[in-house]
Amino acid sequence: MRTSSSFVRDVPVLLVAVVWGSSFLAVQRVAEPGTVVAMLVLRFALMLPVLGAFAWPALRRMGRREWLGGALLGLVLSGIFLLETYGAVHTSATNAGLIISLTMVFTPLAESALGRTSLPRAFLAAAGLSVLGIALLTGGGGLKAPSLGDLLMLGAALVRTVHVLTMSRIPAIRGTDSLAATWVQLATATAVFALVAPLAGPAPWTVAASYGPSQWAWLLHLTLLCTLFAFFVQMWAVRTTSPSRVSLLLGTEPLWAAVFGITLAGDHLGPPALFGAVLVLIGTEWGRRTSAPAAQRAVDPESEGDREPEAGPVPTPTPEPDLEPDLESSPASAPASA
Repeated sequence: MRTSSSFVRDVPVLLVAVVWGSSFLAVQRVAEPGTVVAMLVLRFALMLPVLGAFAWPALRRMGRREWLGGALLGLVLSGIFLLETYGAVHTSATNAGLIISLTMVFTPLAESALGRTSLPRAFLAAAGLSVLGIALLTGGGGLKAPSLGDLLMLGAALVRTVHVLTMSRIPAIRGTDSLAATWVQLATATAVFALVAPLAGPAPWTVAASYGPSQWAWLLHLTLLCTLFAFFVQMWAVRTTSPSRVSLLLGTEPLWAAVFGITLAGDHLGPPALFGAVLVLIGTEWGRRTSAPAAQRAVDPESEGDREPEAGPVPTPTPEPDLEPDLESSPASAPASA
């Protein structure tokens, strides 16, 4: 009976990893380089009223400092979404999902550097394995330079790391309701997209009018499943199971991105790139497992309740997600996945 109960709790979280893995393919189905910003406006304009209805009581209790802290994080979040979405339309869905998973490596490295603490040698080995895998994946095993999309996704992974670190260092939002904090971040990011949209391509309503049933289905997939569903499942999961278990399940996101990229998007990986993809998956998961015990030991028991759980990001998170992070396993950063 206990095993059955654990399975029931795990399935929704695993489904979040699956839909996050599909998000890169979904972006390619609804956006082109010239319509990225307009699509982001549409995506979050559809989602904000729904999330806001749930967040309204907590939003009314927020003070000025909490709103400003959330808005600051929202500015960083807008950078993540722009880099991820532009990156996804300029590279393969497989590459996008695997490269963004480097947030799981970057975040502990950055935390270690800022805190002047050492990481286990096993983690450093895992990080090296991941970097080698990315080099093989993006270079095809040769000396070919990464594509523009690959570089944008790498930039998104770095900014996801900044998002996670910034979130943990803004006292004003530390005790803020995660639902309200998420709404403020996403509302701020949407405002940025709306301001940039006139300079970046056709107006959002023009893009909306050009969508057929298929594009609307993919856009609703991004809005309802990759954002709303993912967020509420994470909020539920961290209250019914352990954060480490949630993080482990959400860590399968890059695997699902590769599955969708290869089977549905028709991504073709030669032997060197395929070997690189495997190294990335092994390296990021190995890094996740080896860094978690060290991070747990570093937590002050008196402040453990204030600690952010990942991305992923991710974010997640991550969110994006990682996050993220990739959960970035804090619920407030979950939507940071493309």
